[in-house]
Amino acid sequence: MNSRSPHLPEVEHTYIGESPIRTLLYLFEEQRLRVLFAFILFCVKHSPSWVIPLITANIIDIVTSHKSTSDLLINVAILILVTLQNWPINVLYVLFQSKAIREVENRLRSALVERMQQLSMGFYLRTNAGVLQTKVVRDVENIEQMVRNLSDGGFSAINSSVGAIVIIAIKVPLFLPFFLVLAPLIALFIAKLRSRLNSRNEEFRSEIENMSARVNEMTTLLPITRAHGLEKIALQTMYDSFGSVKRAGLKLDLFNAKFNALAYVTFQLANISCLSIAGYCALKGKFGVTPGDVVLLTAFFGQLIGSVILLSSLMPQISKGFVSIRSLGEVLESPDLEANTDKKIFSEVVGVVTFDHVSFTYPQSARPAISDLDLKAKPGEMIALVGPSGSGKSTLINLIIGFLRPQSGSIYVDGKNVSEYDLRSFRKFISVVPQESVLFEGTVRDNVTYGFGAVSDQRVEDALRAANALEFVQELPDGVHTLVGERGARISGGQKQRLAIARALIRNPRILILDEATSALDSQSEKEIQSALELLMANRTTFVVAHRLSTVQRADHILVLDKGRVVGSGRHLDLAHAGGLYQRLYDSQVFIGEEEK
Repeated sequence: MNSRSPHLPEVEHTYIGESPIRTLLYLFEEQRLRVLFAFILFCVKHSPSWVIPLITANIIDIVTSHKSTSDLLINVAILILVTLQNWPINVLYVLFQSKAIREVENRLRSALVERMQQLSMGFYLRTNAGVLQTKVVRDVENIEQMVRNLSDGGFSAINSSVGAIVIIAIKVPLFLPFFLVLAPLIALFIAKLRSRLNSRNEEFRSEIENMSARVNEMTTLLPITRAHGLEKIALQTMYDSFGSVKRAGLKLDLFNAKFNALAYVTFQLANISCLSIAGYCALKGKFGVTPGDVVLLTAFFGQLIGSVILLSSLMPQISKGFVSIRSLGEVLESPDLEANTDKKIFSEVVGVVTFDHVSFTYPQSARPAISDLDLKAKPGEMIALVGPSGSGKSTLINLIIGFLRPQSGSIYVDGKNVSEYDLRSFRKFISVVPQESVLFEGTVRDNVTYGFGAVSDQRVEDALRAANALEFVQELPDGVHTLVGERGARISGGQKQRLAIARALIRNPRILILDEATSALDSQSEKEIQSALELLMANRTTFVVAHRLSTVQRADHILVLDKGRVVGSGRHLDLAHAGGLYQRLYDSQVFIGEEEK
């Protein structure tokens, strides 16, 4: 089975509205033969749990009845064989079990990440990235652990219980009602105690989480705490949290002691009662109970109680797994998909971008983010988008990229309505430098050439030089092969931004989007990069989002946005003296610049 298939069955299934048990059966539908073989192998490898008491009882009867040595040796041989088979059969069981579980685990994770690549950006605007990471890692792991515990613990409990009941029904049938009534009652009593223990564990876990939050808060606020002399207050907060953990821990330990003692006493009293009754019957010759049957009955009675307790102890893990199944459904069943299937493909892009009366409003927002906007950008032009926060600049960029779709009006690229095209093919001709550069834990070269495959060293060097990054890269310990660390932690913010610009430039895009691309740079570096970018913008359609108006003064066209509407447009010199919003923004920045001097 190809786990990288573009149409994984898990994506098409109903998760949220269906019973998690049915969903679980569906997930393992293609693994049913492996699961069946695993169950059969488990029954064989687990057979000592009911064979050993039976053979032990036989040996006792052989000894007490003074039967032949050959009978004893046959039973001993059976014990040895039953014990030795556990090793190879257990290995085979784990092989079939693991293959079934790991296959489903892999397919679920593959289905999740594939669906994440299909979901619209609107979904990601509403969903925290950490939540999605939890679904891929923790939720799938919860399902895997649930199935593994069910197969190990569940198979064990079922095997032991069925074996015990069948043998008792054959050997000492009159004791069967005693087993079927008393054993479950004792087990349920202990399970009830365990549920109370679980609630105490939750209380203690809650205190630990609160303490963890306080520790995180303390470490985050250390600079402020030390700067304002608030050490005593911070320490007292931590001491209070530690005290709460200590008290909760003591209560949990005391309850644990009571639970363990009561469970032990109850279990042993039940065993003693079974032993006493069986021993009395053997002593008086009632019900055909032999000395060996006394051992047999006592062993199986304990097994039966243990099996019911084991099944009840699996419930929290099962509940956790079912919650995770529903959690995955939030992604796998999300209707918020980017519709690209069966649409036309952009084989080439010149770069003429046209907005025709485009409007867009975010869900749960009363005001449009973009309202009735008209725009036409041509290759070689630099279009600057300025305005206060919330004016619609980022929304406009997301509409150009296709992360958002117009709710009214149309967007055209080279005269083609983008709603009729697969936007993935369009994005191959776009490069974006975001406000916050995103680097991954790899080398400088890996980050610059991300997604590009084989790229010549000269091309990498040209891109770095154009982004004014070559000099600092050459000074790194291993040059372009230097590891930048997680999220680029080993280099400065300005250096990260230059690498992000180099990554955009190496793609040789037809449409270039700079979203505050030089905001992390000092004035001198900004001027050098702006000079390089001007050469690279030739024959490309460039959109620039900027708060610092010094970066857009050379723009061919400036759109001034406010509350989703264009309130001014033109070139810098015209707008700077037109008396509108742009002039107010420009004058305020000029004033701040003079104050800083």
